Amino acid sequence: MNNVKVIGTGSYVPPRIVSNDDLSCVIDTNDEWIKSRTGIKERRISEGENTSNMASKAAMDALKGTNIKPEDIDLIIVATATPDNFIPSTSCLVQDKIGAVNATCFDISAACSGFVYGLNIAYQFIRTGYSKIVLVIGAETLSKIVNWSDRTTCILFGDGAAAALVTVSDKNKILSSYSGSVGSKGRFLMSKGVPVENLYVKAESSDNHKTTMDGREIFKFGVKSIIKGVKKLLKDAGCSADDIKYIVPHQANCRIIDFAAKELNIDRDKFYLNLDRYGNTSAASIGIALDEIVKKRLIKSGDKILLIGFGGGLTYGGMIIEW
Repeated sequence: MNNVKVIGTGSYVPPRIVSNDDLSCVIDTNDEWIKSRTGIKERRISEGENTSNMASKAAMDALKGTNIKPEDIDLIIVATATPDNFIPSTSCLVQDKIGAVNATCFDISAACSGFVYGLNIAYQFIRTGYSKIVLVIGAETLSKIVNWSDRTTCILFGDGAAAALVTVSDKNKILSSYSGSVGSKGRFLMSKGVPVENLYVKAESSDNHKTTMDGREIFKFGVKSIIKGVKKLLKDAGCSADDIKYIVPHQANCRIIDFAAKELNIDRDKFYLNLDRYGNTSAASIGIALDEIVKKRLIKSGDKILLIGFGGGLTYGGMIIEW
């Protein structure tokens, strides 16, 4: 079995910053209400860029500083719940935009767990020898499926993309990984697709794609997922929390992190958060935070980072990476 490592990260967010005060001009809310309940101060919103555009920019950012060229990539995995189209896949659009002519491409849909799902798939493809260089992208244009009149959900989400290059290594630097799903609870976070409408069925409405969420249920699921996931990943890797430089969780709500950190008896400062500036970017959130850590040079060779995600599906998963 081949050894595997992450050799590069990248990210992209739209330039348009939308503050809580900006939202208060269009819906009944205010800065203090949003910050006290979520920790979010602002988010980035697309002014026309679609998911493949942001994904491609994150991909090119990840290639910087490596000796990898687009044509060297043999697999592209895009995790997204907000693709440009049903057909072609967002990954195929990215392939064309960046010139990765030799890559096999496919999308996955695991919502906020998408980035770690993608890394886990890349890990398996490289371990078995099927691929050598995999580009994993988490990208979302959530603003196109947000209900902007629902103040309980529209305050949470932002747009953005993140990427990671995963390749063969002399030493295995993926120390543990896992994932899971709870489909029976999928109704708690939904964005419906196109209804069945054909020669024999008339749909009542085709405008049913806006996101709906049961906040309490997702909150409970998030806390439980982090607690369970961190414990399992540490056990499987033979590590303790003290061995981990940063825990990078899905950036959903600071109160979820507070609850989980307390239950795990882990210093809250070990959890790296940037949701105050980007909000919940779903499949992009963990990758954006990881890339920020890398760009700020907060980690060095040999440091261990624990990634942990949870989201719609319902899905959950994580990974411990040695840098």
